[in-house]
Amino acid sequence: MNVPIETKPTLWGVAVGAVALAIVGFGWGGWITGGKAEAAALTRVNDAVVVALAPVCVEKFQRAGDSAANLAALRKVETWSQGEFVEKGGWATMAGTGSSERLSAVAKACAVLLTTA
Repeated sequence: MNVPIETKPTLWGVAVGAVALAIVGFGWGGWITGGKAEAAALTRVNDAVVVALAPVCVEKFQRAGDSAANLAALRKVETWSQGEFVEKGGWATMAGTGSSERLSAVAKACAVLLTTA
């Protein structure tokens, strides 16, 4: 079988073009792998759950019998540990919080909502 002499440079051009396209696409074109897309989706889901559950936590906090005293105690606690205060009080614990990381995130968001209101 006779292969035309132009075939080898054409195949090299196609290979180099494919590599260049992949580099440009993944580097600057916004392409991402399936693993990165899944991780980004999981982050968005966790953020949405925290946003949805933080107001419920605030409601539980405010409906507690001694909410005024608890709010005063929360405001006395250092800002960085206010989430722990809410978490230990049990106001952030509810169905849907799932992992301890998400529970901590809900508690922190709840503390922010309570102290800024």
